[in-house]
Amino acid sequence: MPATTAAAPAIKVLPEPSGLPEPLPEPAVEELRLETVLGALSDPLRLTIVRKLLLESEDFDHTCGWFGLDRPKSSLTHHFKALREAGVTRQRQYGLERRSHVRVEDLSARFPGLLELVAAWTPRP
Repeated sequence: MPATTAAAPAIKVLPEPSGLPEPLPEPAVEELRLETVLGALSDPLRLTIVRKLLLESEDFDHTCGWFGLDRPKSSLTHHFKALREAGVTRQRQYGLERRSHVRVEDLSARFPGLLELVAAWTPRP
C-alpha cells in the first residue's frame, strides 16, 4: 500500500499595512546564512514562535504577549532578538512594545521550502 503524506498547513501571509515604523536592524536578504537561520530555529521555543506566526497570525505583526508563552519577559526578549538577528523575523518598535512577523518573502527566496518545513513541524506535547 503506498504511503501518503499529509499536506503542509497553509502559511498565512498578511498584507503589510501602510505607515509602519521602520524595522529594527536585521540582515539584508543577501546576508541571510542558512547555518544562522537553522541555529535560530534549533531552539524549540523559537521554532514554536515562528510556526505560530506562520499559521495563526491574526494581524500583520504581533507582540510577545500574543503568543501566550509562560516565560519571563527577559527570556522572551532574548528569543525574539535571536530570531530577528538571524533574519527569520522582522521587528518594529511601536512605542514601548515590539511586534514581530516572519520574513516569509525573504526566507522563501533565499531558502525555498524551509518555511513549509517549519509549518509542517509538530511540537512535542
